[in-house]
Amino acid sequence: MTPFSYTRAGSERDALRLAALPGAAFIAGGTDFLPLWKSGIAAPERVVDIARLPLDRIDVGDDTIAIGALARLADVARHPTIRHELPVLADALLASASPQVRNAATVGGNLMQRTRCFYFRGDGFACNKRTPGSGCSALLGENRLHAILGTSDACIAAHPSDLAVALVALGASLRLSSERRVPIDDFFLLPGDTPERETVLAPGELIVAVDVPRPTGRSRSAYLKLRDRASFEFAVVSAAAVVDDRRSIRLAAGGVGTKPWRLKACEAALAGAAIDEDTLPRAAALAADGARPLEGNRFKVELLQRTVHRLLSDVLLRDEQ
Repeated sequence: MTPFSYTRAGSERDALRLAALPGAAFIAGGTDFLPLWKSGIAAPERVVDIARLPLDRIDVGDDTIAIGALARLADVARHPTIRHELPVLADALLASASPQVRNAATVGGNLMQRTRCFYFRGDGFACNKRTPGSGCSALLGENRLHAILGTSDACIAAHPSDLAVALVALGASLRLSSERRVPIDDFFLLPGDTPERETVLAPGELIVAVDVPRPTGRSRSAYLKLRDRASFEFAVVSAAAVVDDRRSIRLAAGGVGTKPWRLKACEAALAGAAIDEDTLPRAAALAADGARPLEGNRFKVELLQRTVHRLLSDVLLRDEQ
């Protein structure tokens, strides 16, 4: 392991000052960063511990629920207002990881976690995320769990976060330490030719909070996750739906995109349409619009369509009954 220095930040200003030094990295819960560090993918010269900064509050305002970046996933999932008003968010969190991990992992850390692609996390494989310009072993290798949307010739790694999928469907935004506010749709970057750059965060910049709009009037939301085993597993395909009292529908998918994937074609097909058993399959068929599957993950096209159809039926048709 590369020698490193460790400092516990006493304030947000202190953390940002320390993070501006070369080779610095933040750590809080450490559930993703520590495995990367142990495997040599991360090699910080300076570790800035931000776990004790006062960024763990969940504040319920008139129009917005502000979730601190250091709030633990378990605390967010069991918050009474979130459980009542934003079940899609609570369900996505409860479908993530294990109870032990949820008790330690933070909201900001979850959004910043790196892909679970085994070519990235393994040793001795070509990976443009880990070593830019080295190639992508997944293109001709085992790619069953990789993305079919937003891919490039440089990278097909799927984004791993359940939380991010729910936040995209909810229209959330992130507050950054630079006082920037970024819609979560715009926070994650497509791989293109630079898959090593995954978010719009500048070096030393920090997620401070997530702002989630509170629903107006009567609303419904749900999260559906399909995985290879019942717990402690990442999504093969997942989907989140949020319907407000004006019948506005927002949809997002996970396990299929190189970032949390907004299903805009499905949303457009449902806008103003009569909600019935004929409309939903036509809209769901557009879920994989623009997909570029490979031999190992071609099944995800139909699986995504079926997942979205099932979710829409649960949320919309049940709403009609």
